[in-house]
Parts: sequence; structure tokens; C-alpha cells
Amino acid sequence: MSLIHIRHPQISRRRFLQLSGISSMSLLLGGCGTPVFEDLVGAVSQPLNQKVEKLIFNPEKLVPEFSFQEIQPEALIVNSFRSTPIIDIEKYRLIVDGEVNQPLNISMAEMQNLPLTSMIIRHICVEGWAAIVQWGGVRLRDIIALAQPKSTVKYAYFKSADGYYESWDIASALHPQTLLAYEKNGEPLPVENGAPLRLASPIKLGYKQSKWVTQITLTSSLSIFKGYWEDQGYEWFAGI
Repeated sequence: MSLIHIRHPQISRRRFLQLSGISSMSLLLGGCGTPVFEDLVGAVSQPLNQKVEKLIFNPEKLVPEFSFQEIQPEALIVNSFRSTPIIDIEKYRLIVDGEVNQPLNISMAEMQNLPLTSMIIRHICVEGWAAIVQWGGVRLRDIIALAQPKSTVKYAYFKSADGYYESWDIASALHPQTLLAYEKNGEPLPVENGAPLRLASPIKLGYKQSKWVTQITLTSSLSIFKGYWEDQGYEWFAGI
């Protein structure tokens, strides 16, 4: 499928509300880090936590951003899941599938032809550090709109080139500040930070923001595998 002539994909307000409903904001923290933390995390009370989150999260409320002067170029720590994958940018494709009417197979050239959104936000990791970063890319909601999701969709699964996997509630995926980023601080995204595409959003902790994203699957239900760190006990929603 060619996306070259598609400039402003949108989901209607009614459709957005059908998909997002009232989602959630976490009262618990998870982790975004490195394998050394794998055995330090216990189980959490997931059902209760999700009920509380549903009362708090506003899927359209914007998080305040920072000025260009406040960017912290050296503060973003590189956390790798296992190793940095080698990706041929010319062969790279983002697959969007699942409960959709129009599955997508998008090249980076097509991705970069879509409207660019830039934001300066704080990236927060549960390990105890944070960094103010300028991210640039395509709003995830625009990609989801192109795929024409069915009314059954409640979650988005993300697969990465390094084997990492994550899942989000659809309301968070549709948040206007959730990006598939290919720029960092006004420059092409470095491979160690997730090039060619990574998730970037001010509403999630760092471990939810997958790097080297290759596939997005929209679905009505969560499988027993919710995310790499979540499956070891980390909190699922991981909102900020």
C-alpha cells in the first residue's frame, strides 16, 4: 500500500471516543531498565490498579511541554533490552495489523511523508533518572486511523526488532502526544535510541516506549503476554 498521497489521516471524534472510552493513569510504578533489574520486581494488584486508572486518565488532555532551551542532550541514558539490532533502512517496513480494515506495510519514506509532529517532553525512567528530549515523528493516532481499526479494538501490541514487546491501552495509543518518533533533538534518531522508529510519549514510563518498532497489532483483548517487563511483574499501565 502506498501512503505517498495521504496527508491528513483522521479518526472522527465519535470514533475516537468509541475506541478510547475512559482509560487510565497509574498509581504504581514499573521499570524501564536493564536485565539486572529482572529479579527485583514483585507482582502487583493489576485489576484494582486498572480500575483506579480509569477514573483518572484523560485521553485528550495535553501534558505541558518544555522550551528548546530546556532540552538536556546528554541526559537520555541508553538502555538496551539485549542488544542493538541491525536494521536495513531501505528494507524496513512498519506492519500494522490485527482487528483492522486496512492492514498497513509502511516504508520509512512513506512514514516521513506524513505530517511531522514535534514535542519537547520529559522522558521518565523508574530507575530514577529523567531527561528532557525533543522528539519528532508521526502521531500514532494518525497511523491507527490509516489502518481503519474496528470498533472492537481496545489495545495495541508493539513488537521490536530486538525481540522486545509491549502493549498499551488504545486510549493512550490515541493520545495526541504519543508519537512514532524518527527524530531526536532535531536530528535523525540515533540507532541506539531506537531508529528507525520508536515510541515517545509524556504519558508513559520509559519501559513502555519501545524502540526499533517493527509491528503494531490492534486487538480487542490482551494475551497472557502483556509486555517483557510486565510479564516479570512490572505494572502494566505505567502512566505518569
